[in-house]
Amino acid sequence: MPYPEEAQGFMIDSPDTWLSFQKRHYKLKPFEDYDVDVKVEACGICGSDVHTISGGWGSNQNWPLCIGHEIVGTAIKVGPKVTNVKVGQRVGVGAQVFSCGECKQCKNDNETYCPNIIMDTYGSKWPETGIISQGGYSSHVRAHEHWVFAIPEKLKTNSVAPMLCAGITVFSPLVRNGAGPGKKVGIVGMGGIGHFGIMFAKALGAETWAISRTRAKEADARKIGADGFIATCEEGWEKEHQFSFDLIVNCANSSKNFDLAKYLSMMDVHGRWVSVGLPEEEGQVIKAQNLISNGVLIGASHLGSRKEMIRMLNLAADKGLDSWVETIDINEENLKEAMQRMKKADIRYRFTLTGYDKAFPDA
Repeated sequence: MPYPEEAQGFMIDSPDTWLSFQKRHYKLKPFEDYDVDVKVEACGICGSDVHTISGGWGSNQNWPLCIGHEIVGTAIKVGPKVTNVKVGQRVGVGAQVFSCGECKQCKNDNETYCPNIIMDTYGSKWPETGIISQGGYSSHVRAHEHWVFAIPEKLKTNSVAPMLCAGITVFSPLVRNGAGPGKKVGIVGMGGIGHFGIMFAKALGAETWAISRTRAKEADARKIGADGFIATCEEGWEKEHQFSFDLIVNCANSSKNFDLAKYLSMMDVHGRWVSVGLPEEEGQVIKAQNLISNGVLIGASHLGSRKEMIRMLNLAADKGLDSWVETIDINEENLKEAMQRMKKADIRYRFTLTGYDKAFPDA
């Protein structure tokens, strides 16, 4: 059965077969007054996609799954109460597609922290119907208008796609924690999220430092905008930076051999250490003794609000910012290859899936 009752996408059945993508039809939730249907034209591959289907974040998922939550496409249908989106408009959808809209958090631009109902773009169960949300490795997605974003004309489709999750994941803690002129900001982890952290911290006007295990990516970091580079494999790497950072955003995808105390020693008094990377292994041990010398504040961040998403997209358009992406046509074999490369961190620095017209010719 074709759209609008169903979409078609590449699905995974379990972590045991996480590299075996099967193209299938599946049900979309019933269309409602505030819904927008998007015909997908590109989708970024996020690290969370790999963690989810490989079982790295646990196998208790609503299988089978069509993953993908860095979606760009064309709005082809809007509900009668939709005001943010028009048919024919190029739009993006990120990692969530619904929240309650009524609680304190939703009304205070903290909707990604809604305690009542959060619908992830894929893998969540819609209330009442029990239909599982499915993502952007597909012909179509359906989302509430609040979670659908107009894409500025200056931004290229393939470049903007990864900003819809990786970009906003690091942009939100940057702006919420004062990154800007006169501030020294560090970005730990020069990967898919981290390269956006450097890009956006610099665009916001902060003195920006990349922090990585080795100097292998130093040239890339400086091209993206880093003012300085710290390699943690070097003896005494932290000493000349003690009490100097106002904010460090940890984008690292692994916590192995991670000497947290040395990182925290670089924070200014009441500086902020904010984590956005979600490693599969256990995190670092946090000792109060390591916090006292500079009163460092430790926290985390989850995606970002609609207002922050719009601000990020406009900043990228105004500054001419481009993701570092490699494009790959969406099909079974290419998805298998991309997942394996993502698992090995063999990408600088994001994949964007293209070729949707060939994969879904009847969509």
